[in-house]
Amino acid sequence: MGHGMGFDKERLTGLHDTLAGHVERGGVPGLVALVAHGDQVHVEALGKRSLRGGPVGRDTIFRVASMTKPITAAATLILLEECRLRLDDPVDELLPELAHRRVLRRPDGPLDDTVPAERPITVRDLLTFRMGIGILPTPPDSSPIQQAMEVLELGQGVPRPASFPEPDDWLARLGTLPLIHQPGERWLYNTGSDVLGVLIARAGGLPFERFLQERLFDPLGMTDTGFSVPADQLDRFTTAYWQDPENDSELSVFDEADGGEWSTPPKFQSGAAGLVSTADDFLAFSRMLLAGGRYGGRRILSRAAVELMMSDQTSDDLMSRQAGGPELLPEFFATRGWGLGGAVVTRATELGHPVGQFGWDGGLGTSWAVDPVRGVAGVLLTQRLWSSPVAPPVCRDFWVSAYQALEDQGLDD
Repeated sequence: MGHGMGFDKERLTGLHDTLAGHVERGGVPGLVALVAHGDQVHVEALGKRSLRGGPVGRDTIFRVASMTKPITAAATLILLEECRLRLDDPVDELLPELAHRRVLRRPDGPLDDTVPAERPITVRDLLTFRMGIGILPTPPDSSPIQQAMEVLELGQGVPRPASFPEPDDWLARLGTLPLIHQPGERWLYNTGSDVLGVLIARAGGLPFERFLQERLFDPLGMTDTGFSVPADQLDRFTTAYWQDPENDSELSVFDEADGGEWSTPPKFQSGAAGLVSTADDFLAFSRMLLAGGRYGGRRILSRAAVELMMSDQTSDDLMSRQAGGPELLPEFFATRGWGLGGAVVTRATELGHPVGQFGWDGGLGTSWAVDPVRGVAGVLLTQRLWSSPVAPPVCRDFWVSAYQALEDQGLDD
């Protein structure tokens, strides 16, 4: 199959033109897009690092936000394979703050109207976002639990690393709240990944960042991935922008590169949305997954662990027990399930997202997926925040353009 893998040169021009159009029209200040098929890699680096800054390069650093989640899941799997954690064991011993939970009688009810949890929270619950608490896609003031999470600075809104307390304090605060649903009952976004970061540090006996560094980033050569950007690399970092709700024609600065929230190491290393990275670092992570856990002659994870990570764990649940799907992105999850730390496409209904594709996006402007069936990896990095949970046009166009440029692996090559 070797020589049939790669790209149609003519159709790569289409990928370039489509992405360049988004930059030229001001949709995003800049972007790096990378598509890999077998050992062929195609990269586009377009636009600027900031509205007035220098050009984006292949090595430009972006805030990858929720693309942190699959990395956190992979780190958890390392500990599961070493039997330092077990999927269906309660987390109570390592996370006593989360033992003996109370559960709200009604999701929007008062915080003291609770019943006891029917069972403890397990490691599996954290990985599959079924621990019973997370982000609800409603305004923070619409329910007491949302308000409480906001007040306690538990990381409910747009990623802002500087606002978190340190890990033990963060978990203690979370432990003062009841759950929204019984453990295992519903898929609720985000919080599970932040809890995993604390769990990994305690089970692994190292700060979360050090564990990631030693077990994932160093072996994969992910030299630019971390929870902040070192001072001597800030000239490679982007300024993040968002559409100001007050002034919808202008992009305003969300976070500066120099002096912003990622320019100093945070007190809390967020397993849900804390990382910065580059296209090539995510290519290394992708290649490890596509090779069934091996990279550069080293085994990072077993093939079984990688297959588990990229297997649908929840779609029956997501669609049926959640009465019409999860509150977050019901249309999206109509054709996808949740694996461990990412979504897996279960039904082909759109170009660019075939069955078996596994990945996740970052709300600060990024998208990533691997396709184990076709051996494809793709990553799109921009510095413009999404304005809704639905992917912006540049992101949708990237995936369509990436797949239309692939050489066929059929019998005629």
